[in-house]
Amino acid sequence: MQDETETAEPNENWSWWPSWRPTSMSLLKSAESKILSCIRNDLLARFVTLPDLNRIWTLTVTNKASHKISEEGSRTALVMVHGFAGGVGLWVRNLDALSRSRPVYAFDLLGFGRSSRPHFPSDAKQAEEQSVNSIEQWRQTIGLDRMILLGHSLGGYLATSYAIQYPERVSHLILVDPWGFPERPAPHSETEGQEVELKRPAPPRWVKAIASVVTLFNPLAVIRAAGPWGPGLVNRFRPDFKRKFEDLFDDNTMTEYIYHCNAQTPSGEVGFRAMSESLGWAKLPMIKRVHLLPPSLPVTMIYGARSWVDSSTGDRVAEIRGKSVTHVRSLDHPLKAPVCHPKWRGKQGTPQFGYELYHIYSE
Repeated sequence: MQDETETAEPNENWSWWPSWRPTSMSLLKSAESKILSCIRNDLLARFVTLPDLNRIWTLTVTNKASHKISEEGSRTALVMVHGFAGGVGLWVRNLDALSRSRPVYAFDLLGFGRSSRPHFPSDAKQAEEQSVNSIEQWRQTIGLDRMILLGHSLGGYLATSYAIQYPERVSHLILVDPWGFPERPAPHSETEGQEVELKRPAPPRWVKAIASVVTLFNPLAVIRAAGPWGPGLVNRFRPDFKRKFEDLFDDNTMTEYIYHCNAQTPSGEVGFRAMSESLGWAKLPMIKRVHLLPPSLPVTMIYGARSWVDSSTGDRVAEIRGKSVTHVRSLDHPLKAPVCHPKWRGKQGTPQFGYELYHIYSE
């Protein structure tokens, strides 16, 4: 792994925070380095400096075994945009599999992870524009002409907004459990004899906990306010992170990474708060804008079998787009083939997202 020479970021915290809040960009870097050491293919990790001098932490993964550089360079790159409170480290299971036939880029969104943490406006449209503009500046700086653009959760919302504004730069839009698409339902009383179908599981405890304070504070303020108890709080409310990666790490590597990503000075989460009415709903729902996607742009929407995101929204998107290519898929069934290295095989019956997605964008 190659790492661009780094300079210390200005410390915007009060002087007493470091002793109260056990985090730093250095600790975040260490946790991430441990995660990225699992990647088998060629990895270049660096900061990409934008024209406005913000820096975007970026990974480039290429296949060192099967393809010549000239052949790989001719394939359209896959660009991966993480979700709220995430970072590039959460793609660790997918990067080797997805870079089998093309270069893969993953970056920390502006205001998240190791990227710069600028001020975000409180207006929903302006906050969205700031994030989308940073993606376009990043693309220009990297020098990509066109890309397969994949977004997860909040990243799916921003990827769609980007594809609407810069359609000539996106050859395929892939949305994984995208946040912010449906309109918030109006309060209603039960109609006698009406059956209500519960399409998805209820939001997990951590979603409800954050949603309960998001209208008053920044969504992740509790983690920072908890001080030395913050890491334990992440372990308590997000035990799924440790379970999902337990075959890679037998310690708290992943939850420590999540903690250090989100215990830093709030920035991207301020933008997210501006864009959201509560954790589950966007002030500017994307469902009202999907008709602006070009009809020629293929769209694939992927939902996890146990996701709390309602997959019926994908069906609604397909209906709105009419004859345009729109695939809606649910990872309900286990796959027969492993993703890559034997130790990366999931538990029996667990779908491997990287392998499935590889075949989706290769079709």
